Amino acid sequence: MVDLALKEDATSKPATSRMPGNLGSDRTFRAISVSSAVAVLVMFTGIMAALIYGAWPAISAFGLSFLWTEIWNPVTQKFGAVAPIYGTLVTSLIAMLIAVPVGIGIAIFLTELCPPSLRRPIGIAVELLAGIPSIIYGIWGLFVLAPFVQQYVMPPVIDAFSNVPVLSDLFAGPPYGIGIFTAGVILAIMVLPFITAVSRDVFLAVPPVLKEAAYGLGATKWEVEYNVVLPYARGGVVGGIMLALGRALGETMAVTFVIGNANRVSTSLFAPGTTISASIANEFTEAVGPLYAPALVFLGLILFFVTVIVLGAAQYMLYRLEKRAGGKS
Repeated sequence: MVDLALKEDATSKPATSRMPGNLGSDRTFRAISVSSAVAVLVMFTGIMAALIYGAWPAISAFGLSFLWTEIWNPVTQKFGAVAPIYGTLVTSLIAMLIAVPVGIGIAIFLTELCPPSLRRPIGIAVELLAGIPSIIYGIWGLFVLAPFVQQYVMPPVIDAFSNVPVLSDLFAGPPYGIGIFTAGVILAIMVLPFITAVSRDVFLAVPPVLKEAAYGLGATKWEVEYNVVLPYARGGVVGGIMLALGRALGETMAVTFVIGNANRVSTSLFAPGTTISASIANEFTEAVGPLYAPALVFLGLILFFVTVIVLGAAQYMLYRLEKRAGGKS
């Protein structure tokens, strides 16, 4: 009995001796994690406070009417944000309508249909698009995409919908080449790698046994992707889409080159327009007067809140989808 007690005591000593170190590591890890979370909140609050402070003269002068006023006149110090807000939302919407189905389709092709010899080169090529500077996209859009759209896209579309009641206003001329539609196409190309890369990675994380079971029941590839892969990976896909949407909402240089930079609201997607980021980039260096610079900072504050609202809505949508499915993906 004494020998047995000694053996038990000898085997328990190493674990006891390691426990203080383990507790210290756990406390350190907890402190670092809490500090990181607090730092994010502090940065978030600091950015919001700095924007409110810089925009306060414009907030005091214009109030909420700044959101639905179209006039933008630095001479008379009268400013309104409806044109930049409209351009930001519409160009981002066009970009997502193009990039989401194409990006998810590329991801499905790379994970399910692409020959193994081409999978890696195509994947690398798509990911390299994310590393191209935005000003390069802008130059390419101005000298290549805009003339192409002006010559081969806008005229036939304008002619095709000239007698259709709603579409005739949505696609009205003249065909400048630059405008809201061209900016949306540029944004779609820029955000495509984010959607494709994230979707491909989450598709690869789907357990093969789920797909094999579906194939065993006689499902086609389309049925497996639609009923098995996409529901399982919807959290990651939504995350990639939101990452791309955040990039589209805040993109500056590429949009500035091709949108036309006109502070007005037009029902035509082919007309010039502006975005919040493009307006700030174009006018901040020449902002003189008591309200000009604060009005631009006010635009930045609006963009900040628009981004937060969009991301919050996406999280809520994802929560509803998970709740409807009965659990997390």
